[in-house]
Amino acid sequence: MDRPLPASLTPDQVRELQERDPRTRLIDVRSPGEFAGAHIPGSRNVPLDLLRERRRELRAAHDDPVVLVCRSGMRAEQARALLEDSGLARISVLRGGITEWQRAGAPLNRGSGGPWAMERQVRLAAGSVVLASVAASAVFEPLKWVAAALGAGLVLAALTDTCLLGRLLALLPHNRAASRAAPAALSALTGPAPATRD
Repeated sequence: MDRPLPASLTPDQVRELQERDPRTRLIDVRSPGEFAGAHIPGSRNVPLDLLRERRRELRAAHDDPVVLVCRSGMRAEQARALLEDSGLARISVLRGGITEWQRAGAPLNRGSGGPWAMERQVRLAAGSVVLASVAASAVFEPLKWVAAALGAGLVLAALTDTCLLGRLLALLPHNRAASRAAPAALSALTGPAPATRD
């Protein structure tokens, strides 16, 4: 059995690991829309919400190194916590996520079209609710509190580095993997054959 991985790896360490061990699996836990917009070459999309739904089914059939990826590292850490009981002994998180990967000048596959990145969807939804509630408060004054509540939620999201609105938007159909694709997505993480590179 190979030695365990550190809890997190820098982009350079991930690239070294890929060179040293070609079985390394990069698992991107962002939404399918975010993954379609930009992803690390060779990575496979297994959204965090899918891991949450199917965590009882996760049993690894390999001892390949697994590096979890998201935008900043937060969702990847949540995924690592979910996967601790799955039999995957060699799990690490890309420190700083795809943002740090890009900053390090590492390659990215960029898509076109498709859903917006989750952060952009959150900004649109939050801005729309604030604008609509402030405008409507001219007619029905208590609606100003909707804008205040959303503002408080955004402050809480910043302080805790979590985003309830983002999690809710991730549940929308355009942000979710098709249910028939779930077994294939999970196989990229737990299946015996190494993930193919793109």
